Amino acid sequence: MELTMLMEYGWVLLLLIAIEGLLAADNALVLAIMVKHLPEEQRKKALFYGLAGAFVFRFGSLFAISFLVDVWQVQAIGALYLLFIAANHILRKLVFKKQEKDEDPNKKKSGFWATVLKIELADIAFAVDSILAAVALAVTLPNTNLPPIGGLDGGKFLIIFAGGIIGLVIMRFAANFFVDLLHKRPGLEIAAFGIVGWVGVKLSIYTLSHPELAVLPEGFAKSPEWKITFYAVLVGIAAAGWFLSKEKKEEPSEVSQ
Repeated sequence: MELTMLMEYGWVLLLLIAIEGLLAADNALVLAIMVKHLPEEQRKKALFYGLAGAFVFRFGSLFAISFLVDVWQVQAIGALYLLFIAANHILRKLVFKKQEKDEDPNKKKSGFWATVLKIELADIAFAVDSILAAVALAVTLPNTNLPPIGGLDGGKFLIIFAGGIIGLVIMRFAANFFVDLLHKRPGLEIAAFGIVGWVGVKLSIYTLSHPELAVLPEGFAKSPEWKITFYAVLVGIAAAGWFLSKEKKEEPSEVSQ
């Protein structure tokens, strides 16, 4: 693998780690809220079963998407989904935050297996976000000499696979670090979903460059000009999330793991 290609793959992997870390922290908070009503021993079991199911789903869906990644309709759906979850999350944070009500303490809580099922469904949603973001970042990478896996270049497949595994590892073992970071710099959460939306734009560009659509020139999505623009805007979003956040000094509440 040439040095420039190795650097490009390494940069995308570092970017995936950062995105996965921030998204996994947000996901870990959701899971912590879902299991907080259970006794401590059952809480740990529910999270373990949920994460085990998430691993199986991510691994299976990764192989499925490796065969479908070149289908422009799948690319278009993925791009729209990433744009939707980014816009939905940012609007909820900025516009509807004041309308949120505290949870009714008298509301009946779910049992153990019902909670596990909810965790599984939440993990599936998280996995879809993660895999689509990884796919959008990886598809425009140059092909490697590694044998293809499914319908995808081996190098690209490994990058996407690494992104999915990193997300699970962070959600299980390193969530508190990222939750603490989000607590100190709350603007990073909005920035993370802003990046997800921008990655959705990247996948949209890739879709519009598909030979069957040809709305944009076929080589545009892989052109140096577009890549420089994409990463410049991405770094700008991340920098804005960091520098425009008012740092909080209070101790964050620990996330159940």
